[in-house]
Amino acid sequence: MQRLIPAQSNGKFQQVVASGTMRFLDFARIQFRKGEPHAGRTEAREAVIDVFSGTASVTVTSPSGTMTFSKAGSRDDVFSGPPVMVYVPPQSTYTVTAVSDHLDLGIFSAPSKATAPPVLLEGAAVKANVAGRGNWQRTVYSALDTSTPAERLLAGETLNPPGNWSSYPPHKHDRKNPPNEAVLEEIYFFRIKPSQGFGFIYTYTAPGDPDGFSNVYVVHDGDTVLLPKGYHPVVAAPGYELHYTWVLGGEERRYGAWADDPAHAWVKQA
Repeated sequence: MQRLIPAQSNGKFQQVVASGTMRFLDFARIQFRKGEPHAGRTEAREAVIDVFSGTASVTVTSPSGTMTFSKAGSRDDVFSGPPVMVYVPPQSTYTVTAVSDHLDLGIFSAPSKATAPPVLLEGAAVKANVAGRGNWQRTVYSALDTSTPAERLLAGETLNPPGNWSSYPPHKHDRKNPPNEAVLEEIYFFRIKPSQGFGFIYTYTAPGDPDGFSNVYVVHDGDTVLLPKGYHPVVAAPGYELHYTWVLGGEERRYGAWADDPAHAWVKQA
């Protein structure tokens, strides 16, 4: 079921979404200071590391060898520029060390048998798209896309101006209906600027869904929302920028394989 996970108290390692909570995805957030390391293993999962703020040195030993990305990331916060991400394949070990005074990052993973090498996703590898118009215009960054031969994960970030909507018109990706829609669950990790602000996410299912729901969640800085199914439009409160990291994982790996809510799709032609 869809779920909101409130922001957790500050700590070096926070397992926000444990493996098994969702069918495919999990999520951990790590905050640490200069020189502090974090080591991990992917086992039978692939992972993407999103450097929310600060600079990291990332060393990955995978079946294809050892690679070190000595300066991954540089922004002050998620509102200061496009994302920098690192793809880590299955059966890898990795070490992340804070190069800057403070480092904040997220690690998302999903089951995988991919054989791709590790990849640093920055600069030209990160595609920016201004989507929508008027009060539903937003900037969408796509970092881990289908140009990287992962098996399940797709990842990027969305930046809402104050008062604007995103994930709009409402769309879903919970039915196998090729070529238009695929089964892809999703995680949204929210940041708000200034941090006392808020936004809303409306999660609901199509009419006739046997396990239907309709819920509105207030999202604050650091909250996470799980989206195993259903439509999920987002809006920022006036005066507050709203940002979310989005990560998809599912039965197929096709960005854009979603279905707009037919009741609201007309706004694209208006």
